Amino acid sequence: MIGSMTERVPSPQAELAAFLRAKRARLQPEDVGLPRGPRRRTPGLRRQEVAQLAAVSVEWYVRLEQGRVGTPGSAVLDALAEALHLTPDEHRHLHLIARRETPVRPATRPPHTLVRDSLRQLLDGIPLFPAYLTDHRLDVLAHNPAARALFGPGFGTGATDNTARMLFLDPATRTTQLDWPRVARETVGHLRTAAAHHPDDPRLTALLTELRSHSTEFTLWWDDHTVLDRATGTKRVRHPEAGDLRLHYDILTTGPHRLFTLTPADPATDRALRHLVTTHTAALTTTHTTTVRPITAA
Repeated sequence: MIGSMTERVPSPQAELAAFLRAKRARLQPEDVGLPRGPRRRTPGLRRQEVAQLAAVSVEWYVRLEQGRVGTPGSAVLDALAEALHLTPDEHRHLHLIARRETPVRPATRPPHTLVRDSLRQLLDGIPLFPAYLTDHRLDVLAHNPAARALFGPGFGTGATDNTARMLFLDPATRTTQLDWPRVARETVGHLRTAAAHHPDDPRLTALLTELRSHSTEFTLWWDDHTVLDRATGTKRVRHPEAGDLRLHYDILTTGPHRLFTLTPADPATDRALRHLVTTHTAALTTTHTTTVRPITAA
């Protein structure tokens, strides 16, 4: 009898996988600031939604829930704890079953807030110029149809849900940024400033780890301690339909959010951008009815 009971004790990987599945199943998209979407059959959150919230790859998280991953790092566990809205006790338990240790400082989940209606109206009220909203991590929280016309219909989702990840890890984005070294280095400086202001943010830590692991340029510039809190500038973007565009960018801070606006820097860009936006906005608006999603702001 004792032998049969021992055989049923799950492995640490299986115990961790079961714990994550249970905590994922108890949450609904609206609990974590995500749209529900049509034809939803999955009880609780989808795996890709947890991966998005924790800033980890979907493939890795799927393997984690299948018990096919080694020992996750502490920062990743902290990010998962925040994504799954774990209590302090659950957060400690997560570290115990995954790493057989307690976290140095149990993460506390920041208050749940929404993008203000006034910011949504502001974005939608700028029809001709691309505009989008981020947090200090550079996660894309909201954007207008003009931003989708410039950056593509998937902007703000998947690999393009964070502008730093876009710049360093998405080859297509890199080819469109004609001033990539300067813009990318500015982005590193921004993230270093953000890290100083938010040293205990597990999602920011996970993003920095991901960028350092996959980009030699990011690692080089991070290690030289570039610091920058940029507010305005000019950059050149190559668009497959509109051609080369010269754009001013302005970054306005409002509470925990940053509003990015892109405006023409010369008459030729003004004509090309207006034609691009007016051509694409109607179709993009039809296929993407929601431009702003609720967020958790730290």
